[in-house]
Amino acid sequence: MTETVVTRFAPSPTGFLHIGGARTALFNWLLARSLGGKMLLRIEDTDRARSTDAAIDAILDGLKWLGLDWDGDAVFQFARADRHRQVVDQMLASGRAYPCYATQAELEEMRSTAQAEGRPPRYDGRWRDRPESERPTDRSPAIRLKAPTEGETVVDDLVQGRVVIPNKDLDDLVLLRSDGTPTYMLAVVVDDHDMDVTHVVRGVDHLTNAARQTQIYQALGWVVPKMAHIPLIHGPDGAKLSKRHGALGVEAYREMGYLPAALRNYLARLGWSHGDDEIFSSEQAIEWFKIGDVGRSAARFDEAKLQNLNGHYMRATPDHELMAALRQALPYLPGGPAAAERLEATGRWPALESALPGLKERAKTLVELLDGARFLLDERPLAVEPAAQALLTPEARALLATLGSRLAALDPWTAAGAEEIVRSVADESGVKLGAVAQPLRVALTGRKTSPGIFDVLVALGREESIGRIADQTPAPAAG
Repeated sequence: MTETVVTRFAPSPTGFLHIGGARTALFNWLLARSLGGKMLLRIEDTDRARSTDAAIDAILDGLKWLGLDWDGDAVFQFARADRHRQVVDQMLASGRAYPCYATQAELEEMRSTAQAEGRPPRYDGRWRDRPESERPTDRSPAIRLKAPTEGETVVDDLVQGRVVIPNKDLDDLVLLRSDGTPTYMLAVVVDDHDMDVTHVVRGVDHLTNAARQTQIYQALGWVVPKMAHIPLIHGPDGAKLSKRHGALGVEAYREMGYLPAALRNYLARLGWSHGDDEIFSSEQAIEWFKIGDVGRSAARFDEAKLQNLNGHYMRATPDHELMAALRQALPYLPGGPAAAERLEATGRWPALESALPGLKERAKTLVELLDGARFLLDERPLAVEPAAQALLTPEARALLATLGSRLAALDPWTAAGAEEIVRSVADESGVKLGAVAQPLRVALTGRKTSPGIFDVLVALGREESIGRIADQTPAPAAG
């Protein structure tokens, strides 16, 4: 019988779902989906002081927004503490773990001595083989793994290759603290085993944990899952990714106007590749993904590249789908809720969708798209940008007056009909088309740049367009 592949994404809810965590979730998701398996979600909330409900909500919301669905219900690690303690009891009974009564002062002394002698700090095993008669009664013990002291522990990593660590370099790690709480090392192993996880995919910063966790598996006689430690993400300058590079929460990328599909595509390319393919659908990524194709070197996060990719996705998205994505994103975009309210009040949702072909050609994010659509949201009289104000010369305003009266008679109200009128006014006035079209753009949008000006006229409609032109034309002379 073929084994069902089971991966898991196991974030700690001590903050938002950062971009590195999102990439780890994506690789787990791709591996599971590519092999017809399952991806499980486990919230590792054993750090009670730092775990928050807000962070849990942010992680779940971020995964849903990214389109990374998991199988079954999320598992909460802290709720499984009794099971973790039960496993430690088994290890004590089998002689694979032992109580350690070393005090904090003794542990500090071991650390100081090791540092003075230029050795890595390690527990010296002083309680490993002590008889029960010597155990003190004035304090509770921590429980430590009785790790092998000879030979080596091997991790055959699917990304990093064969990693060999001499057992003399590892010490007897703590499984249960003296207050009875399970450690991360123990909880991870027990949970992965109980959840039937076959593949552990996580950041390379966990590679040193892999050998220690392997020893716990072996002490329990359990099968060690396959492990894949993926490279970290660095900034464009090669330094560890930080907030100044864009190491923000996934929700920040939603607020910056990125499309989930574009972000998925970009994250997939951070450390993994399929030939020279840069742009691909999630279906293609699932078809092509092999964990062994993930490289060992750190990937570099480049927000400019992400923006360009997002711009491509926006242009390639059918207008009705892009409109749906924009409406869904508006509650999160700067000025989005007010924009939605204005569009509702003016009934200009259809106008916005009709303007999308021109708007998306100039925008790389939904924020830029919304900014480009500001002409649909502004109320009369428009605030004209200072740079655009210079185009409204007395001569230009006179041309606008002529143009306004001609356009008022246009029926039906079409882009082609409006263009014909603008060109005829330019010809009759002996000026270039731009001398009429640019002041018209300023009158309609308050800016020097916009989507195609004839598309703008159609989007605004006859009454609003004529009104905006009239706002910028001189009043007729008296008498």
